[in-house]
Amino acid sequence: MATDPSTQQLRLLLALADELHFGRAARRMFVSQPALSRTIRALEELRGVTLVDRSTRRAELTAAGRDLLPHARAVVEAADTLRDAVREVAQGGARRLRIGSYLSALPALRIMFEELRARHGAPEVDWRDVDNVEQVGALLDGRLDAVVCYGPMPEGIRTLAIGSETRFVCLPDRHPLADRDEVSLAQLADLPVVGFSPHVHPRWREFWAADPRPDGRPVRYTVHEVTTLESSIAHVSLGHGIRFISESCRALMPRPGVRYVAVTDLPPCTALLAWPATRPSPPALVHLRRILRERAAAHDAGNLPPPGGDGVPARRWWEMGGTTGP
Repeated sequence: MATDPSTQQLRLLLALADELHFGRAARRMFVSQPALSRTIRALEELRGVTLVDRSTRRAELTAAGRDLLPHARAVVEAADTLRDAVREVAQGGARRLRIGSYLSALPALRIMFEELRARHGAPEVDWRDVDNVEQVGALLDGRLDAVVCYGPMPEGIRTLAIGSETRFVCLPDRHPLADRDEVSLAQLADLPVVGFSPHVHPRWREFWAADPRPDGRPVRYTVHEVTTLESSIAHVSLGHGIRFISESCRALMPRPGVRYVAVTDLPPCTALLAWPATRPSPPALVHLRRILRERAAAHDAGNLPPPGGDGVPARRWWEMGGTTGP
């Protein structure tokens, strides 16, 4: 039977000490509130002391809880340092990075990063696919060094913008609006959005559902709890709802049964390189960020080029192509 607290227990205690609220701490750590409560209770039983005063609306620490905080913080920091050191040894140095991204984007990103490495000496990358929940969780728990994803990201995650895209709506191909060149959010008001997993960060879900709409009305969601764009588009093809997507999806994810239509009043989205704010960045990640900043400064990567004759941008942010900007 374990007699020492786990680092996860201590991480949750530190989050609760910062937030002073079980709900906010649970959201910050991407766990359910009951799971957080059980973890703290188990930690109290393990140590034989009460750490949290639950008699008020605020989850304030007891004197014993406050005394434990500096020791808990030291253990968590030591565990992070040890994990990073072991990873550096296992990778044979600091030149390889573990970067996650959506499965649909991995082929394009691999090409982009190979060109960056050939031209600018960017570090080698071990690619992992992540979903809309893991894009945050894998950064916070140290499984990944960075993630290439679409914003917005929650607090505790630092970001570097690497591209901007217009957004479209994915509609069933038999829907009356599917043959139009463009639509407005008002025309989509009565259509439900394919539901997201409850573990998706609220700010990210609201942005990608355009919730609320410009007139203040909340969005209606389907009962589904998807975590990937692939699953969302599958539900759209079956007529369950709609999904807003980035422009790149038209090129990277052609699918039968759906149409992608421009939305005239939907703000653009931003592609990001994201990394944890609470952990020192490995040298390879620092080097990669410098390369991407230089690339953005040289080629104005924050703006899309003029669209081609078919409405598709002449060059997307992940397409380098010779010496021309993205």
